[in-house]
Amino acid sequence: MNQPPLPSQVSPAICPPVSSSSSASSPVEPASAELRVAPPAESSAPESSSRKGSHPESTGSGRTDSPRADSRRTDSPRADSRRTDSRRSVLRAALAAGGAALAFPMIAKAAGPITMRWQSTWPSKDIFHEYANDFAKKVKDMTGGELNIEVLPAGAVVPAFGLLDAVSKGTLDGGHGVMVYHYGKQTALALWGSGPAFGMDANMLLSWHKYGGGKDLLAKLYASIGANVVSFPYGPMPTQPLGWFKKPVAKADDFKGLKYRTVGISIDVFTAMGAAVNALPGGEIVPAIDRGLLDAAEFNNASSDRALGFPDVSKVCMLQSFHQNAEQFEITFNKTKYDALPEQMKSIIANAVEAASADMSWKACDRYSSDYLEMQSKQKVRFYKTPDSVLQRQLSAYDEAATKKAADNPIFKEIQDSQQKYAQRVVRWYLDTQAPHRMAYDHYFAKAAKKT
Repeated sequence: MNQPPLPSQVSPAICPPVSSSSSASSPVEPASAELRVAPPAESSAPESSSRKGSHPESTGSGRTDSPRADSRRTDSPRADSRRTDSRRSVLRAALAAGGAALAFPMIAKAAGPITMRWQSTWPSKDIFHEYANDFAKKVKDMTGGELNIEVLPAGAVVPAFGLLDAVSKGTLDGGHGVMVYHYGKQTALALWGSGPAFGMDANMLLSWHKYGGGKDLLAKLYASIGANVVSFPYGPMPTQPLGWFKKPVAKADDFKGLKYRTVGISIDVFTAMGAAVNALPGGEIVPAIDRGLLDAAEFNNASSDRALGFPDVSKVCMLQSFHQNAEQFEITFNKTKYDALPEQMKSIIANAVEAASADMSWKACDRYSSDYLEMQSKQKVRFYKTPDSVLQRQLSAYDEAATKKAADNPIFKEIQDSQQKYAQRVVRWYLDTQAPHRMAYDHYFAKAAKKT
């Protein structure tokens, strides 16, 4: 029997964008107001004048209307001017105080700044832990120092897979991780990032979470397992590689008997493809490969994989996969402690989550692309595109696993149906409207790459 050809190697001279195409094109469906205070009216009291005659006349009240007496009266022009200036000063001070209150709203507080102790599920050298600290800094800055979050690395208090329990029980005030790490608690949590997501990317899945009903479904799911947490999914991840191997993957059968690391419902997918799967947190993967406990593994991205040492144990990385092409991070608070925060602080937290989400995606573009090129030029890593036959087998294996989960788990089915309905509309719109990025990239860079 002829062996299938090896997958094509990605050119080390370029960083190609991931794109997809179909065999046939489908038709496209059809000035802020300024606060002003009116100035006080000027005094118009008439000047006092001397009486006619050289001798003063006595009045019936006993008051002498003489020039000397007039000079002692308080309704003189100089006195009027002093009263007017005083009233103006008071109004100016009141206006300044009011303007300062409008410009710098204060967060209601009882006993000074609040400090929270968190843990991430990432080693301190991983860019993911950096993302966790980025969020903490945004919260501190946006609250004016009224909420300070200390983020410890994985294992400082509890193991990475123990984060949910620690936050729920109040051992930690909050945490930074991913929902697939809680797969053992409730398999439906894997639907926030583990699997093909019906063609959605991570940003679309976050859109479903905020606008398509996902937020309420996640709250319902956590309540069903008694998790005392408030969850904020954020930070859309790019499509993750198939992983690091001893040799390029040429066909789906290459997974048979392979000792492979993954997480979430991808465990079921690769098990169905014949692999012997072991779920490990990020910091434990490379040591397991080094000791021969794993033959291959996937983690996440060029920067994380490089920092964790994957190029030291393998020189072959397979790009593109459906096992985790729509994952995002999760920020969790202990619900009891979160509910005790002032309402204004909760609003700031929600906005900090979205600010950190955007910043994370921008930082990822910069850092991942740089590490992708440097692993090729400095560490001699070879990147290959995963064959379409392997991608197709992933899809069918996922469908088989998801069908079984939905039959046994009603909330799994409810979430899956909601995602599928949203994806059918959103992904179609996206595919119909986006120009092919590969065409533009090749137009500007492919010829130059060949010359070098």
